[in-house]
Amino acid sequence: FSHGSFTLFLTTRFERDAVVYVRTDHDVSLMDRHLLEVFASNIAAGFDTVELFDQLKAAQLATVVALADVAEHRDTDTGGHVMRVARSTQAIANELQRAGPYRDQITPLFLELVGTASILHDVGKVSTPDQILRKPARLDAAEQVVMQRHAATGAVMLSRAAKMAASPSYLSLGAEVAMHHHERWDGKGYPKGLAGTDIPLAARIVSVSDVFDALISRRPYKDPWPREEAIDFIKTNSGSLFDPVVVEAFLSVVDAEALGFWEELTKPAAEASAA
Repeated sequence: FSHGSFTLFLTTRFERDAVVYVRTDHDVSLMDRHLLEVFASNIAAGFDTVELFDQLKAAQLATVVALADVAEHRDTDTGGHVMRVARSTQAIANELQRAGPYRDQITPLFLELVGTASILHDVGKVSTPDQILRKPARLDAAEQVVMQRHAATGAVMLSRAAKMAASPSYLSLGAEVAMHHHERWDGKGYPKGLAGTDIPLAARIVSVSDVFDALISRRPYKDPWPREEAIDFIKTNSGSLFDPVVVEAFLSVVDAEALGFWEELTKPAAEASAA
């Protein structure tokens, strides 16, 4: 404290200290000094609370990624599939919130949860036998039935975990995504055969992100598609496999800088196609 000014030093437990310098036209009384010290202590505690909250969110995300990685690791050649799906899902949801007719459904909570929830879309694959999951050819009808069970299995797993949360969470939204991301806009998908907007919005978004990334990725049964061919597939199947509104949002963001993580992945696909 000095004549015409005072300086507050805010010290935290996480080495994120701060200094506040304030000029004033009068001297600070003893009572004001005590109040300012309390204020500084409270603000420092607030910084600690924010830091702890950020650490909690980071720990939750790490847990989700680890859980998804258990399923993904068994499915060879997928690499960072779930993280790319999460980032593209988030970008599409942001675009829908900005410009689409689903703006009223995309609440701040939805935007906060949907990217993390999408990471868990294939967690049910932990129950799929290796001889089916890693088969280097297309599945026959009986194997398709077994593979399709992963949607309901993942939903059951996540629904059980979600019951431990007191409010809607990435687990409850993830259960919706796991169950319905293989539904089709025309009602010919699985496991429930839902159609149109009866399919939860999060699942409709993840469906586009998941299929696009699967097309441009190498899998045991196929080579990666060139990027433009994959985009054409999404366009062609708008209104049959996919929600046309979600497809439009996807097309709006697919070339955006925020989705640059797809560029490195698709270069090898283009080179392979040229060869």
